[in-house]
Amino acid sequence: MKILLFTNSLAGGGAERTAATLANFWARRGWDVTLVTLQSRADDFHVLDVQVRRICLELAGNSSNLLHAVLQNARRVRALRAVLARLRPAVALSLMSTPNVLLALAARGLPHLVTVGSERDYPPHAPLGVIWTRLRRTMYGRLGAMVALTRECARWIEHNSSARRVAVIPNATVWPLPDHPPRISPDALPLAGRNVLLAVGRLDAVKGYTLLVRAFSQLAREHADWSLVILGEGPERASLEAMVRQCGLSERVLMPGIAGNVGAWYARADLYVMTSHSEGFPNTLAEALTHGLAAVSFDCDTGPRDIIRHEVDGLLLPPGDPVALAAALGRLMADAPLRQAFGARARDARRRFSIEQVAARWEALFDELAASPARANALGKASMADR
Repeated sequence: MKILLFTNSLAGGGAERTAATLANFWARRGWDVTLVTLQSRADDFHVLDVQVRRICLELAGNSSNLLHAVLQNARRVRALRAVLARLRPAVALSLMSTPNVLLALAARGLPHLVTVGSERDYPPHAPLGVIWTRLRRTMYGRLGAMVALTRECARWIEHNSSARRVAVIPNATVWPLPDHPPRISPDALPLAGRNVLLAVGRLDAVKGYTLLVRAFSQLAREHADWSLVILGEGPERASLEAMVRQCGLSERVLMPGIAGNVGAWYARADLYVMTSHSEGFPNTLAEALTHGLAAVSFDCDTGPRDIIRHEVDGLLLPPGDPVALAAALGRLMADAPLRQAFGARARDARRRFSIEQVAARWEALFDELAASPARANALGKASMADR
């Protein structure tokens, strides 16, 4: 199979991780794989297999005005179309809303090309501008299929775009995780003999870390042998650090930055927590489960309810509820046998979200569209049989 994947960049993020994971898996299977990004390699975080062909269009960046935006996106479409025409892949897969629209425009009229777009977030929580929203509504119908991470997202695409075919395929979780720079050793932090409550994600307001720090401050005295570690970087760092100081928790709440060896942190942790106000399909939550960690998460839209099995391998809480958060964390921090029981069952995520199972679902969709592209383009809105 000759396949091209197209996304914005390979910087740290869920869509970028998915692009790299799929590209690497298919390349190791012997496929001819090309990954195209709008951005250069300068901001790369995820590592590609040496067999993956990498093309950087060098056309990222915001536009200064409407005219510049039109010209910039016309250049992007022309550059992507030139790559498609030169490489002639059997399948072109885009990840994220704007790359989906650009692919639909660039692939128009190219024969024998199966095109598949994919939403990596829940669109209501990641609104686009007026023009991109209209383009998404119109252009999704020109792709052979759209893929959503969850059923909620699939229903949104069906009701808010012209997409003819909508499939639900979750993200894959690789276990063990690749280890790459930047590396932060858990042994480098003052954690010896302490239990670790771990959170991983961008230091952004949507991740709800102020609620997490507040909940931990309520539990800190009773659970004096616990520390909270938040891995990530982002615009909320200064305000979170100030909050930690105000709570007198500078020795107990640690934010060491971005770690490329996050697998070592899952292995070191005793409990995982996610306090996001919204998600698409949180990779870190699934990764924590694969490492045998019990997890506590707000049941936000979307993703956590598709990953955590409540009272089986973790706890799902009413979104944004600080009382429920503190109670759930306190319950599991105080009960090692319950954490261990949840963690033992959590490892089933290695099977549920394995790259082999997830890739097989992508491949079944590609095969179906390739077998009858005319029929796929003529169909009205439909969903995968497994939805």
